[in-house]
Amino acid sequence: MQNKVSTLLSYYSPNGIEAGLDEAGRGCLAGPVVAAAVVLSKDFYHPLLTDSKKLSAKQRETLIEVIKTESIAYAIAEVDHAKIDEINIYKASVHAMHLAVEQLSIRPDHLLVDGNRFIEYPFISHTCIVKGDSKFFSIAAASILAKTYRDQWMREAALQFPGYGWERNAGYPTLEHRKAVLKKGFSPIHRKTFRVEIKEIS
Repeated sequence: MQNKVSTLLSYYSPNGIEAGLDEAGRGCLAGPVVAAAVVLSKDFYHPLLTDSKKLSAKQRETLIEVIKTESIAYAIAEVDHAKIDEINIYKASVHAMHLAVEQLSIRPDHLLVDGNRFIEYPFISHTCIVKGDSKFFSIAAASILAKTYRDQWMREAALQFPGYGWERNAGYPTLEHRKAVLKKGFSPIHRKTFRVEIKEIS
């Protein structure tokens, strides 16, 4: 394999403590939405670290230990399917991010948020960055922690509620998952406000 040279940035501003934020599971039909917050040093660098979706499962597993060992602070939080149905997935995603920030062992001065909108966290400024997980190390690190945590959560849920293929699809609306919903109905951890559209399956 050819060596990679990462083009991600170590910080948005040279001043203050920054935390990168990202979430996983917004588009799923079942399970929680999970968010992570990560604070890295201003000189942090890793050639492999990038958007979790661009990495293999093995690469993500390797990077989990790097992030947890080399980060200044990190936290992972989840908001369950019932809360998602109650307040909607956007608000639930932001709530998960807020919970992750609350759990950090140090208080950041600024938040780097993946995406184009965010509900302000009290007394901490933020910057929304579209595709931030492929631009900043801290957001990429948060994306990996959130995704790997949630994927494991769904693998464990698959043992309790088999037949939906969650060990493979992590709750996303794949054809396999949608077919299972059509055949078996919703599980107790499906998001009831999410529509499952299957027009015709041969």
